[in-house]
This record gives sequence, C-alpha cells and structure tokens, in this order.
Amino acid sequence: MVTPFDDPAWASLTGPHAHFAERSGQVLRYQVDVAPFFALPPEPDDGVWADVATLAGPGQTVTVHNALPVPADWEVLGRIAGVRLVDVALEAAEDPEAVVLGPDDVPEMLDLVERTKPGPFRKRTIELGTYLGIRRDGELIAMAGERMHPPGWTEISAVCTDPAYRGQGLATRLIRAVAAGIRARGEHPMMHAAATNTPAIRLYESIGFEVVPRPDFVSVRVPGSL
Repeated sequence: MVTPFDDPAWASLTGPHAHFAERSGQVLRYQVDVAPFFALPPEPDDGVWADVATLAGPGQTVTVHNALPVPADWEVLGRIAGVRLVDVALEAAEDPEAVVLGPDDVPEMLDLVERTKPGPFRKRTIELGTYLGIRRDGELIAMAGERMHPPGWTEISAVCTDPAYRGQGLATRLIRAVAAGIRARGEHPMMHAAATNTPAIRLYESIGFEVVPRPDFVSVRVPGSL
C-alpha cells in the first residue's frame, strides 16, 4: 500500500484527486494548469521513462523521485532535498479574519505567489481544495490552502504573506484555520518544505508539526526539443 509518506502525488492521483489525473502507461500527472507534479508507480518497469517522455513531451522539465536511475540521454538539471511534516500537536482553529478564496481571487493569488515564492501555484490550483486568505484594506496580503490529498491526509500549501505584513503571525493563523477544515473532515494535515528552508521548518515544528523522512527528488529534461 502506498502511504502519504511514500508518494503523496501517486496516492492523491489514484485516490481523491483521480479526476485531475492525466496518464501515459504507468505514469500519472496533474493537469498542467492545476499542478506540476508527476507520479511514478511504486514498482515501475523498464518502460517508465518512455511513459514520462510521452506524457511530458520533448524538451520538457520533469521532477520525479530520485530512487530510479536516470537514463543516460536525459539531462539532470538538479537534485532537490525536501522534508515532509505531519501534524502531531497542531492547535487547529478557525480564524475570524480569514475568508474563503474563489475563482475571482485567482489573479490576486497568482500575484501574491509571484511576489513571495511559496512554491508551485497555477491558475487552477485553487480547485484542489479550500484556500483561505486575509485581506487588509481590500488587498490580499496572506493565504494558505489545500493541495495534495492522499487518502486520509491533506497537504497544507501555498502558505505566503506579503513582505510588508510579515512578523504578525498571519501564516500561523492561516495554517491553523486550514487545518481546522481538514480535521473537520476527519483527515490529518501534512506539509512539505525545501530542506534548505530552515525558517519555515522551524515555524512548522514550533506549532505542532514533526519532520518525517521523505525521498529526495531529481529534476530532469526529457530528450528532444520544445
């Protein structure tokens, strides 16, 4: 059985997020305007890289689990170390200032993401779950929401705050509020962070998350030209 600790993208795309999945042979990915994640099966055969190439297209960049040897004719662009965090003692709570964000808010959300770089966020990422935001004088200044959704778990993602409003605890408030919705469904919150993002990891640990092992990833370019 694949657990969220093995491959949350695969568990999501073969479970609650199956309606967002595109497939080529063994390989799955989210629809491109929803999220950039590819997922390989737990026990792929020798044709898995051909399936990745078919699904991605020539010259495209793909990030996959680092466990598989990369074919010699594929360019390795970089290796990515990350951490996975799971809720062990988070105090979840609704927030009176947090508002549910919808399709009309997407341009502002994309602008906030562009300025704060919390990670991948695309035009339809908002369809993956509930996104909450905090506004001041009508301007969206902070947000957080739900992304990957392995059975029984939901990832909290896109946690970001306008630089002018940092240091006010807005990220923590939004994480707690998103977690309250996740818990209300009987599920468990989880998060991801780059291993180099030590300030974020310290924050998440301080509010009740615990780091658990996860594999590294490798970013590769499919042979051929765009």
